[in-house]
Amino acid sequence: MIQVMVNGIPGNMGKIVAETCAARGLFVVPYSLTGEIIVENESEVAGKTIQLLKPSNREERIGEVLKQYPDVICIDYTHPSAVNDNADFYVRHGIPFVMGTTGGDREALAKLVADKNHPSVIAPNMAKQIVAFQAMIDFLSKEFPTAFSGYTLSVTESHQKTKADTSGTAKAVVADFAKMGLDCSEEKIVKVRTEAEQMEKMHVPEEYLGGHAFHTYALDSADGTVHFEFQHNVCGRKIYAEGTVDAVCFLAEQIKNGSAKPFNMMDVLRSGKMR
Repeated sequence: MIQVMVNGIPGNMGKIVAETCAARGLFVVPYSLTGEIIVENESEVAGKTIQLLKPSNREERIGEVLKQYPDVICIDYTHPSAVNDNADFYVRHGIPFVMGTTGGDREALAKLVADKNHPSVIAPNMAKQIVAFQAMIDFLSKEFPTAFSGYTLSVTESHQKTKADTSGTAKAVVADFAKMGLDCSEEKIVKVRTEAEQMEKMHVPEEYLGGHAFHTYALDSADGTVHFEFQHNVCGRKIYAEGTVDAVCFLAEQIKNGSAKPFNMMDVLRSGKMR
């Protein structure tokens, strides 16, 4: 049975990922890395009591975790500010991991796992259908780089007001459009975080204000007579949790086969192992 340590509990994403892991037959170990600002030391998730390990005590306690669960794979849904520090922690302790948290220094993150050839899956988005959309745009940028010459690109993304950073998916898609000569740097991505604007402008259903991802990529010809628009609107978090479990199962299989290394969600998608 695959053992997972879901880090980021008691956050919403950490909880739903833990519950999805349990529902899919994975064993959720009763520990989770969390932030120093979290007051509680335990959290009830997926039918068990999870002990919360904070930066101030995780070094002294990780040994007991790895002794009990030597084959554990970490899942990270913490905070953008913790991405690189957590990744360094996993690498130093030889723990395979799936990084679902966005933000941080992504170049440094990629270099860390590449230099150590550390078993991991890192992606700005864990939803397989959105990963497929990203692959489509990537293909377009490589095969037909002049298809939108002269067009302008505008990008708007809406997430729950608690999301601290700009969407990693939006940044990745913009990078592919930039390969086609379209000017829309990360700084130009419109980030919608107020609930009134989310409902009025983005048409987010009120019941999903606390957990959604609505993205619009609009392309307009120079004379304004032609308009293209790509959208992917997600209500809730289940799609990401399911993709995360797929990534864990993929990584566990690679480790078992002796072929583990740094991967991304494109690799998971190509494997055909996703549910």
